[in-house]
Amino acid sequence: MAEKLTHPERYTITAALPYTNGPIHIGHLAGVYVPADIYARYLRLNGNDVAFVCGSDEHGVAISMKAKKEGITPKEVIDKYDGIIRKSFEDFGVTFDNYSRTSREIHHKTASDFFIKLYEQGDFIEETTAQLYDEEAKQFLADRFVVGTCPKCGHEEAYGDQCENCGSTLNATDLINPKSTISGSVPTTKETKHWFLPLDRYEDFLKEWILEGHKSDWKPNVYGQCKSWIDDGLKPRAVTRDLDWGIPVPVKGGEGKVLYVWFDAPIGYISSTKEWAEREGKDWEPYWKDENTKLVHFIGKDNIVFHCIIFPAILKAHGDYILPENVPANEFLNLEGNKLSTSKNWAVWLHEYLEEFPDMQDVLRYTLTANAPETKDNDFTWKDFQARNNNELVAILGNFINRVIVLTNKYYEGVVPAPCEFSEVDKETLEQLQKYPEIISSSIERYRFREAGQELMNLARLGNKYLADEEPWKVIKQDEERVKTIMFVALQIASALSVLSEPFLPFTSEKLKNILAVGSGEAKTSWKEVSTKEILLPANHKINKAELLFRKIEDSEIQAQLDKLEATKKANENANKELMPQKDTINFDDFTKLDMRVGTIVEAEKMPKAKKLLVLKVDTGLDTRTIVSGIAESFTAEEIVGKKVTVLINLAPRALRGVESEGMILMTENTDGKLVFVNPDEEGVGNGEGIS
Repeated sequence: MAEKLTHPERYTITAALPYTNGPIHIGHLAGVYVPADIYARYLRLNGNDVAFVCGSDEHGVAISMKAKKEGITPKEVIDKYDGIIRKSFEDFGVTFDNYSRTSREIHHKTASDFFIKLYEQGDFIEETTAQLYDEEAKQFLADRFVVGTCPKCGHEEAYGDQCENCGSTLNATDLINPKSTISGSVPTTKETKHWFLPLDRYEDFLKEWILEGHKSDWKPNVYGQCKSWIDDGLKPRAVTRDLDWGIPVPVKGGEGKVLYVWFDAPIGYISSTKEWAEREGKDWEPYWKDENTKLVHFIGKDNIVFHCIIFPAILKAHGDYILPENVPANEFLNLEGNKLSTSKNWAVWLHEYLEEFPDMQDVLRYTLTANAPETKDNDFTWKDFQARNNNELVAILGNFINRVIVLTNKYYEGVVPAPCEFSEVDKETLEQLQKYPEIISSSIERYRFREAGQELMNLARLGNKYLADEEPWKVIKQDEERVKTIMFVALQIASALSVLSEPFLPFTSEKLKNILAVGSGEAKTSWKEVSTKEILLPANHKINKAELLFRKIEDSEIQAQLDKLEATKKANENANKELMPQKDTINFDDFTKLDMRVGTIVEAEKMPKAKKLLVLKVDTGLDTRTIVSGIAESFTAEEIVGKKVTVLINLAPRALRGVESEGMILMTENTDGKLVFVNPDEEGVGNGEGIS
């Protein structure tokens, strides 16, 4: 069964609520927010009634963890990151109709009312269960305060609610060798009472709704994960937690407990819609309760279970709400071959990107769409980013527009020429042009945004081919009337691109519309009109001067980003490196017994039949002596001759493989495990100088 609503009266589009425990990076943008924004913009261009809602997810353990780590209150954490996240979305042109916060009163009331209704209907079961407890911190451990080994894949850093390695949803008590992230101690178990949603009651409903009803239209990765969960048998899921940050459980016996964040967060879509409707003077209920509304959730794959099984079960239990028509979840985006990681700073942060690539939001939007992880995990690389910009945006789209605008200004002082007789090529080109809205629509409506973006680029390719074949710069010398028709056709393609590019490249679309001097707001051309109007840009209309839509990205800019990531990698390696523990304390007299001098290696050769040893002649300033050093795996004999070194010269001589060694060279290791000389760096330090 395909989606049942082919012509809905309205659309409710939700994008996963980002946790306010850190800024937004490219993985979030690629996985959720760019595809959701493309979809919402496209629907608006078609004249649809759209409510596109989101908001900051400000409850749950992630916030508490951040607050504890930074030594501040949860309120200070959410206020800080809500501002950063909100600005990132605005900067990248994500057109939410409403972006709310789950800490607001309207959300607390909406979530509490939901809980109370299900509670009064008898939809919950109360259970006293053994939960993990941190004796040192004197508190129960919510899911994210526990790490351990995943029982399904063996990953040793799985959280208590989910393994980020294999994607399995877990309970904290499932973990092998659990450990508290608060104190580092091994938790005990302690009994506590909670309310559970008995998901097993909804198995038949979910089988019919998902496994039968959405087998043909939901993405395989979404359907497959749902099927796996349902086939394994659903179990009751707690909807409350022992925490001091969140929405208090609003019934008797709920003191000291809050609503589980995965109960309250999806309800945030509803409260955000209420907030928007109140501001706009609308009725919110049709957007969530009318069967002629199409509800679509945009999420990442780690949220599939919550949006396809748990939240629908909550909505079904309530009884008044519609269910999602589709949940087009994306897989994960990696960065330069490694998993994106907030804690390890392995990310491209949106606010930093705009500092380094100002006014180039569309380049990132385009690259993330072209390489979106729609069906499998994909990799963002800076080289691909550069290639997408230089070889596609600059060389295809930008090149076509620039040629059209420059020639129109050159030949006709910016006035659209009246066409003469259309050739067969002209007619075929205009016919092809009119097919593109439907071609791109088909891809967008099947949530194939990568495909849709490439079809947009194919329209620019059509324009480039048309100009290259018709060669107006040559024809102008023999047939000026023919060139008027050529430029008229090319300008129609440019006008179409200004409309069809808007969902994908909103800033570029606006820039192009300004160059073409075409209307915006209510006066602008709609999506459908690109197919139906015979003339998009009429004769005698005056356009503006050319300006480049995109600039070329230089190799040096990309290298700077790669260097930045390499520095991050090194910093992570240093942070994870196990340092040698401090040795026993010595007194000052012990230290003064060490005679360390500056020396220079004057000769070096490999010790026969020894893998690690080099035999060195070192000028210590006092003498030239032999020192045997185990550095042959890090250095060749040839490369260290002439090297200044620090030498311990009063070490008792020791015979190594028949060679008497009279001292020791001071060394350390870098993050790669390679030996490094501990050297005097200052100029003018001579051999024999003492080190104290």
